[in-house]
Amino acid sequence: MKRIAIIEDDRGLNMGIVLALKSQQFDFAQYYSLKEAAQVLEPPFPDLILLDINFPDGNGLDFLQKIRSRTPVPVIIITANDQEMSQVAGLELGADDYIVKPFSLMVLRARISNVLRKAGSSLVFSSENFLFDFENMQFFKKGCRLELSKTEQRLLRLLVENRGMTLSREFLMDRIWTDGAEYVDENALSVTVKRLRDKLEDHSTAPRYIHTVYRQGYVWKEEET
Repeated sequence: MKRIAIIEDDRGLNMGIVLALKSQQFDFAQYYSLKEAAQVLEPPFPDLILLDINFPDGNGLDFLQKIRSRTPVPVIIITANDQEMSQVAGLELGADDYIVKPFSLMVLRARISNVLRKAGSSLVFSSENFLFDFENMQFFKKGCRLELSKTEQRLLRLLVENRGMTLSREFLMDRIWTDGAEYVDENALSVTVKRLRDKLEDHSTAPRYIHTVYRQGYVWKEEET
């Protein structure tokens, strides 16, 4: 079930959107101020955010910048501001769509479906601790951005695409180093795994994600060890 966060201070419209979309089997988080909405800046992130621009306690475009510094979650701006410069600013700051009030709830449903469909066309992995957007090369751990090398990104993608399955070292080496090199030192995989682990895992606590399967390879599992 997709989770939608509605950040809209007009309580009637906020509730109207929920009533119009509830038949689509969405789950909703409703916020009526930017102070309340600060919760969406922390994981687990929603699948979509509907964001007004004008609030008594702040500016929605400034809040959009905060969202984009934390997560690539799709954002649709809903506002009465129909000025062209405002629309351009919203889209340039990372909004996925911009809808001017008053709008048809039927149109809103179609726009939401379109944005979610586009988001689902690329691999985005989301869990309690992580959000990985491989198409846009944006990676987050507990809301904080991670910097991963291209090799680390390839390894991570293979692991999360096949989570729960043990991937052999031979398979990983063949799929990660695809630049035509005739020979890749097997130690290169061990080094890449270690560097990725250092960035993803807090070694002072119990959870581990990249597990070594003795004499076989590696598997991605988010669990206590």
